[in-house]
Amino acid sequence: MPFALYLLALAIFAQGTSEFMLAGLVPDIAGDLGVSVPAAGALTSAFAAGMVVGAPAMAMLSLRWPRRRALLVFLAVFMLVHVLAAVTSSFPVLLATRVVGALANAGFLAVALATASSMVPDAKGRATSILIGGVTLACVVGVPAGALLGQAWGWRAAFWAVALISVPALVAIARVPESASARPRVGAELRALSEPRVVVSLLRAALLNGATFCTFTYLASIVTEVAGLAEGWVPVVLALFGLGSFAGVTLGGRLADTRSGELVAFGGAALLVGWALFAVAPGNVMIALVFLLGALSFGVGSTLISRVLYAAPGAPTLGGGFATAALNVGAALGPWLGGLAIGAGLGYRAVPWVSALLVALTLAVVWLPERVRARS
Repeated sequence: MPFALYLLALAIFAQGTSEFMLAGLVPDIAGDLGVSVPAAGALTSAFAAGMVVGAPAMAMLSLRWPRRRALLVFLAVFMLVHVLAAVTSSFPVLLATRVVGALANAGFLAVALATASSMVPDAKGRATSILIGGVTLACVVGVPAGALLGQAWGWRAAFWAVALISVPALVAIARVPESASARPRVGAELRALSEPRVVVSLLRAALLNGATFCTFTYLASIVTEVAGLAEGWVPVVLALFGLGSFAGVTLGGRLADTRSGELVAFGGAALLVGWALFAVAPGNVMIALVFLLGALSFGVGSTLISRVLYAAPGAPTLGGGFATAALNVGAALGPWLGGLAIGAGLGYRAVPWVSALLVALTLAVVWLPERVRARS
């Protein structure tokens, strides 16, 4: 794999850390800036909204730029808004930096996916897994490190750290020669994305990611309320899920280019069974399943992203943007559906059942077009 892919993954590691690290920083931010905890929690929602809207919008904006320039602009903006977030004493300014940072993150990821696909057109699955591996490493290493920095030196230290991690990637990308490529056309790429095969691939990715984040969002509460474990186990369980995610992305990347159909079908079926078992298992068995569920979720999920890129060869730039948007739609939809189940009085054990249902829908969307074509 080209070394430039790992530089892109480093930047995505910093961006993934920024996206998830607020989970351990919200109380400190609320106390320091004089706002309520729910108000500070809006920082997470603002970032998610920026990612959903920003992925296709920033991808379209970048069509007029060479890819290296687009990557540099998005990464520089991302880094600078984190510097601003680290020094501001205004909550509205901090909220604005989260929105702008999410837009830059979405644009960078969209262009990075397109760039990775063009570097290794016959190994898009493995290239995608390297990029998504940056996100999983953020869950395993970046987020706990951000929480520790926040506890030791305050929440601003975590924002400084994200900005500093971005510097090596920014310098390295600036030194990579720009490759010549044909200027993409918005109309042609949008038409390619409207093809049924691409729409189905995007829907699969959104549903599967919804299943993952449905339970992951409430995993801490499931550990304490359902499994009956002490709060000290929460970081351990989250780390297990993150380690499983990294293992799944790594293994899935080696199979996605040659056996993506089998990986989605059998991995999806195993994931469906896994969420169902997680919903009914006793506490010790639940903990044992966390690593496996993380591996299956991200192994199948990264494969579905690569299938979007394979299904849309006529949209090399916007394909990455819409894939990013689909992932974030799922990341917003899953926790919302899980919250509905909890709010209906079904308890935390209902949440993995919602994940199982979303996986079942993913598999149905995989098989339904084949059945329709066969009958036709």
